[in-house]
Amino acid sequence: MKFEQVPTPSYVVDEVLIENNLKILHGVMERTGCKIILAQKAFSMFSLYPLIGKYLSGTAASGLYEAKLGHEEMGKENHVFSPAYREDEIDEIIELCDHVVFNSFAQVEKYADKVRAAGKSVGLRINPECSTQEGQEIYDPCARGCRFGVTLKHFKPKLLDKIDGIHFHTLCEQDSDALAITLEAVEEKFGQWLPQMKWINFGGGHHITRDGYNIELLESCITRMQEKYGLEVYLEPGEAIAYRAGFLVTTVLETLENGMELAILDTSASCHMPDVLEMPYRPPLQNSGVVGEKPYAYRLGGPTCLAGDVIGDYSFDQPLAVGDRLVFEDMAIYSMVKNNTFNGMALPAIVLQDANGDCRIQKQFSYEDFKGRLS
Repeated sequence: MKFEQVPTPSYVVDEVLIENNLKILHGVMERTGCKIILAQKAFSMFSLYPLIGKYLSGTAASGLYEAKLGHEEMGKENHVFSPAYREDEIDEIIELCDHVVFNSFAQVEKYADKVRAAGKSVGLRINPECSTQEGQEIYDPCARGCRFGVTLKHFKPKLLDKIDGIHFHTLCEQDSDALAITLEAVEEKFGQWLPQMKWINFGGGHHITRDGYNIELLESCITRMQEKYGLEVYLEPGEAIAYRAGFLVTTVLETLENGMELAILDTSASCHMPDVLEMPYRPPLQNSGVVGEKPYAYRLGGPTCLAGDVIGDYSFDQPLAVGDRLVFEDMAIYSMVKNNTFNGMALPAIVLQDANGDCRIQKQFSYEDFKGRLS
């Protein structure tokens, strides 16, 4: 099957583009000796885990299910962080994971001895209270009142004998200049305790595979922490692994007019691309422009009952017609992992495109998948 023949809607992930991203990340690892692991919260297409595992050091999880997935499907280093762990899950999490990162000293006191007894590494997430982004408070772990990480005010040095490493995650789709600023804050507030640690994890949000990203500065940040404090350095990007490597293929179901030209697609912002509404985010669309750039402008929306199920306004060289196929770009990340079946919407098929341009359907969803969640 070729790209033009995939059913709609479908997420199509390009294996070559994934591997290109992985080569960039692996280059950072080779030059610095750091370890980079996949943050599964952004991309969990486990049919590609064997490929990802060839280049990266392992996986990062946000809870039990992701920890099990990383353990079963990649089988390399497996890290986990959660704001709070459930008592009925912690034993299995410890069994599955090499690094268990806690969000508070209370959680450290409750569970760290178990982690140590199992021969695993204990981490603590800190909050350097250093925000380097604007306008995205929903994705800002240093926003006022955020529940993530221990601030300096609540830091307890007397409990550091239970902790092997420090973790922070403050970035969202940012360049390494933001990391450099964050590291200064980390050193200013927590630097006196870093020599006691074995490792430091820079978290995610690093757009390493984006064109123009300052890799040289990133590598300087890594080597600085290695040489100054003797720390092993981890990064756990999610987006960088699958950035610009996936597509969402959709079909125009209907066109109409209500003060502007409208088109209804067989895909939904609310169900299939939630970041469009959460961020908000305007996904790139092939062969389109902004309104005014091309002669025919349309507001594209989904077929659900939600009035705000709008993907965005786009312009085209020709009028849209029922049956036209549209291809949204950068749809591998935060799509398959966040989609839902609101209104009984079918989930898009998951398709892998190989180096020969052949597309293989990895998963198609049916009514039974919708019904099975509700029984």
